[in-house]
Amino acid sequence: MSATPTPLEPRTRDADRSQLIILDSAREEFARHGLAGARVDRIADRAGVNKRLIYYYFDSKDGLFLAVLEQSYLDIREAEKQLHLSELPPAQALRRLTEFTWDYYLAHPEFLTLLNSENLHRGTHLAQSGKVREMNSPLIDTLAEILERGRAEGLFRGGVDPLQLYVSIAGMAYFYLSNQHTLAAVFGRDLMTPKALHERLSHMCEVVLGYVLRS
Repeated sequence: MSATPTPLEPRTRDADRSQLIILDSAREEFARHGLAGARVDRIADRAGVNKRLIYYYFDSKDGLFLAVLEQSYLDIREAEKQLHLSELPPAQALRRLTEFTWDYYLAHPEFLTLLNSENLHRGTHLAQSGKVREMNSPLIDTLAEILERGRAEGLFRGGVDPLQLYVSIAGMAYFYLSNQHTLAAVFGRDLMTPKALHERLSHMCEVVLGYVLRS
């Protein structure tokens, strides 16, 4: 027989809901204006809450920015779990992770702008977060397991660092999309046409698999 809900449970659910609404509003504000240009007043107006409630939950604008970053990393890591990479053949798993990373960055440009803003601040907010390190470690462990399976099957060469490989996968997508405007101006090509995007993803997959597969 289930326990009778205590009076605190509805209040807790309301608080959780309010925080999620604030985080969604803050993500949009920080993505549009960066940390320096973001205004808590605008976040409060968009969320439909009193500004004091934001400070109650998150202490400061910097605290709110960190919470947005943590939630953004949680979102992408949770989406990655749905890929079930450990259940796929090694080469297919690497291709799937590469495709997912590209598609996720395309669908969530705000994630890239948040990272840009945090890099301008030298990662000082994320450096304070134990949550982000805990969220990212399982992905690297999974990638290490995929690489070892591929090596044991004679498909992959040995000595591939899973962290370096993931940085390369993320970096190939991140640099292209974050610098699309300057690259287009410099090379005189529209890099965001469907054909260009398809070519980029194909190139990324070829680079990743070409690196790990035994010749």
